Amino acid sequence: MTAPNDRGGQDHPLFSEASTDSAPHPAPPAWQGPPSGWQGAVPPVASHTQFGAQGGQPLPQPQYGHPYHGSGLDSAQFVRKPRREPKSGWRRAVYLATGKLINPGEGPADRRRRELVSRVNQPLRGCHRIALLSLKGGVGKTTTTAMLGSTFASLRGDRVIAVDANPDAGTLSQKIPIETTATVRHLLRDADRITRYSDVRAYTSQGSSRLEILASDTDPAVSEAFSEHDYLRVMSVLERFYNIVLTDCGTGLMHSAMKGVLDSADALVVVSSGSLDGARSASTTLDWLDAHGYGDLVERSVAVINSVRPKAGSVDLDRLAAHFAARMRAVVRIPFDPHLEEGAEIELDRLSGDTRAALLELAAVLADGFGTAGMPSLR
Repeated sequence: MTAPNDRGGQDHPLFSEASTDSAPHPAPPAWQGPPSGWQGAVPPVASHTQFGAQGGQPLPQPQYGHPYHGSGLDSAQFVRKPRREPKSGWRRAVYLATGKLINPGEGPADRRRRELVSRVNQPLRGCHRIALLSLKGGVGKTTTTAMLGSTFASLRGDRVIAVDANPDAGTLSQKIPIETTATVRHLLRDADRITRYSDVRAYTSQGSSRLEILASDTDPAVSEAFSEHDYLRVMSVLERFYNIVLTDCGTGLMHSAMKGVLDSADALVVVSSGSLDGARSASTTLDWLDAHGYGDLVERSVAVINSVRPKAGSVDLDRLAAHFAARMRAVVRIPFDPHLEEGAEIELDRLSGDTRAALLELAAVLADGFGTAGMPSLR
């Protein structure tokens, strides 16, 4: 009986001692050329990437822009996503009271908010310029600028800045903590030396929402010299580093910088109070814009009826909103908020839920104007 070899007792010829001796292996047969009668060239040897395991049909090749996803095993078809957590209302109360064991899912308000946030985060290439104006003072234009900018900055990942272009010692810089005493005049002085984002930050203040503000001069006599050329030069600097630029305009349409503001604006927000005289001023603003060749800007503009109290008195706000909706792209009502009445720095977390919802709607309406022009094709 033959003893097992030292290769685990395997007796296959490949593992036998006879296969490890020095006897030469037979040489492979020499290439004899193509078969008789062959008229074509010798076919090349096919690779595994060209033919399937059976050597018959070719494997499908991925096309450019359409990656090969494992025979259509898309995660959206085979992986169940957990139900979204409720963020508000009785659904949230049940979810927390049961230690997150019972999840009723999102309610209509939560789904609406998620849809608005998705619209706010629409892709934007380049710089989008939004001007906020009103012929009447005291209607909350500056406050609306700060709140809108803070909403954009808190939800989007890109950079958002608000510029105070008010020639009458604007107060936009008072809506966030002041980090620098530099103003738009200092940025103009050093514009040729600004080459990086960190250079611009030396002239701006940033709030908790990540909104940055470029302040105006506090001296009205100096600020009045802020011309159209100056404004456009400031914009040429900011548009290199910011994706959204909001401009808080003065109450006059004839001051020197206004032409530059209107000519470069991608969208316009006209702010009105809920009173009849405030609405008349806002309507007069639209008339002036139409008469001076800015009719297309009026069609892209949004009206804001600001500080609407629960009991609006005898003014029919629905008819007021319908009046503006007939001429403008949209109308948004922002309710009265005790935090805004303080006139101090604005913190989004201290605003009421209704106010935050109205601001989110305003930001979403304006973001709808971003479009996808200039975005690279995915096909």
